[in-house]
Amino acid sequence: MFEIKKQSFSEMFMVYFDKRMFKILLLGAISGFPWVLIGSSLSLWLKEDGLSRSTIGWAGLIFGVYAFNYLWAPLIDRVQIPYLTKKIGHRRSWIVLMQGIILFALIFWSILNPSENLALVITVGLVIAVASATQDITVDALRIEQIGENEGRSMAAGAAMAVVGWWTGYKLGGVLSLFSAEFLQVAGFENYWQLTFLILGILVIIMNIGLMFVNESDNLDRKNKQNENDKLILNKFKKINLFTKFLTWIGGTIGGPIISFFKKNGFSIALGILGFVFLFKVGEAFLGRMSIIFYKEIGFSKTDIAIYSKTLGWLTTVIFTLLGGLFVIRSGVLKAMFLAGIIMASTNLLFSVLAWSDKSEFLFAITVIFDDIAAAFATVAFVAFISLLVDRAYTATQYALLASIGTAGRTTLASSSGALVDWLNGDWVIFFILTALMVIPSLIILWIIRNKLQINEK
Repeated sequence: MFEIKKQSFSEMFMVYFDKRMFKILLLGAISGFPWVLIGSSLSLWLKEDGLSRSTIGWAGLIFGVYAFNYLWAPLIDRVQIPYLTKKIGHRRSWIVLMQGIILFALIFWSILNPSENLALVITVGLVIAVASATQDITVDALRIEQIGENEGRSMAAGAAMAVVGWWTGYKLGGVLSLFSAEFLQVAGFENYWQLTFLILGILVIIMNIGLMFVNESDNLDRKNKQNENDKLILNKFKKINLFTKFLTWIGGTIGGPIISFFKKNGFSIALGILGFVFLFKVGEAFLGRMSIIFYKEIGFSKTDIAIYSKTLGWLTTVIFTLLGGLFVIRSGVLKAMFLAGIIMASTNLLFSVLAWSDKSEFLFAITVIFDDIAAAFATVAFVAFISLLVDRAYTATQYALLASIGTAGRTTLASSSGALVDWLNGDWVIFFILTALMVIPSLIILWIIRNKLQINEK
């Protein structure tokens, strides 16, 4: 566990210039980029190929794998990749392997047509999602391991930089995707999306080159601690055989982190935490899943979306994520979480105003800016909140568990976003009002458990 301490503005911003922060920035970008592929790029590809909003919405179920990556997190901690692990390290070898799978998936997408091979297109998207969710486990572990266990300021700053990196990979990847698709479409290429995926594959290669500059610490201490925990569990058995060794492995790698979480917080508070994490960003996910479809339906081009929603949104996100990190450090994570929920709901209502006023580039820009401010603030507060909750002895697995539960709410429930718009007969105003109201249950849960949370913010 790390502590978030109040710091001056100058002290906070100076910690961002630590060279480790730039490495964390790259790790965040590697984590965020695949969401462009199976998010806005896939949605717009399916939309322009004539598929319905409901189909596009349900296709988003592939994001559901992020909700379950904690199940195989222990494998990522223990299993070594032949040859690669010895050459580039345990963490980096897993990232490179998953990035290679994503690259080959993009190449496969480049030869498919959604209207003819929808099931295969979605299957490849699922492969990308699984590879991305798997690499996220390693990215988070490698990010945390860049910072010392007792460096509270640096760990808090690292959380903000990780969010900036994630949005950098997501936003700038989206810019490259949309501009490439628009350029190739205007140039007369019928398979402009397929060619765009090949261009995005080049970005995957570049990020892997950058990954080689991220240091990886020796994992000998982690192995020793794992072996010590295994021995403690194994000594509980009267006989030692393959079956008891298997039970020992299961207990040490999977059961240990879960038992620790419930023991630390108490059963009822632990359930409250899980409920809050599950529900907090559902409204944001409903909006995000349909936003690019909404932009297209009210008349904005791919270039307009790239400029306002991606480029301008990225700059806004970077600035307000860093400021959000400063606010979290100075004011405390609980205050930040309540404020983040209120801001998210308020900005969702701006989309209702945009839908009511039809196409307005000025209002579009304002709405996107405030939405990105809300998303940036909410995300950095959420990352800090989860980081404060995890037991340092089980950081990777517990972080993956909580992050996965948060993703489960965003993916499983928000997959019905397109069906909801269709049920409302395309009434975007009501849709965005409903998304604003979705944050209320999570804030009620947080208010009930606020005084019993085992977190230290000194």
